[in-house]
Amino acid sequence: MKLIILGASAGGGFPQWNCNCRNCAGLRDGSVRAKPRTQSSICVSADDGRDWALLNASPDILQQIKATPELQPNRALRDTGIGGILLVDGQIDHATGLFMLREQKSKMPLWCAEPVYEDLTTGNPVLRVLEHYCGVEHHDLPLDGSAFNMPKVAGLEFSVLPLSSKAAPYSPHREASVDGDNVGVSITDKCSGRKLFYAPGLGARTAEVHARMVEADCVMVDGTFWTDDEMIVAGLSTKTARDIGHLPQSGPGGMMDWLDELPKHVRKILIHINNTNPILDENSPQRAELTRRSIEVAEDGTRITI
Repeated sequence: MKLIILGASAGGGFPQWNCNCRNCAGLRDGSVRAKPRTQSSICVSADDGRDWALLNASPDILQQIKATPELQPNRALRDTGIGGILLVDGQIDHATGLFMLREQKSKMPLWCAEPVYEDLTTGNPVLRVLEHYCGVEHHDLPLDGSAFNMPKVAGLEFSVLPLSSKAAPYSPHREASVDGDNVGVSITDKCSGRKLFYAPGLGARTAEVHARMVEADCVMVDGTFWTDDEMIVAGLSTKTARDIGHLPQSGPGGMMDWLDELPKHVRKILIHINNTNPILDENSPQRAELTRRSIEVAEDGTRITI
């Protein structure tokens, strides 16, 4: 299985356009050793790299396609390497990039859970707007763990697992989440049997999620915040990481401790990294701690073979 990290940042990107935190200011003036990142999205393929599944469509999708020859037209006058799109949630940083793909010739093949489809046709009616352009061929995600395929992405098998996290702020489920508001995705290469578990929004540890992570060869999971009170300390919010559906990396029961429990062969990567997170500073003690624990920090453009 081939994987390309199209974007590694949380909503707003890094540096965030209106943010003057230590990381953003330091990246701009060169005082912090860090790399810019666009908003989080990945693509995966099992064949010769001609047909790809896009997981999340960030507002930066056009910039990401320009940086990724595999997704660019190369077979016809109008063409794309994207054979199917899967949304893990309805958040703006994962869904509004669909607008940028409106010129395609046929209906957009889209997989998302029913609560996300509801949100994207009501509170943020992206999919209603697309009906005036290419239209959408919607496929509901089975939340019982059963496997499914994308017809135009050969060789891969998908299954999803509802996660404990938060729906988008415009969702009626924001303060009372329902199954399907946010999912983790297991992707299996049907030829090699190798597995990826992808969960950029992960708010709490559960036995079911742990089981998916243990059976994977690579896990790419929520790297939004280093501490639970990160945004509060920075003076940017009154809410903790857990309040908005993200498990912090540090502290008792944090993501680092959880990842430490995985088998040694599992590759561990953090994605959806907020601009305030000190792990973006490559010289920080927090980054050194991740390196000590063999936990990677996702970067735009990284290509991985699983």
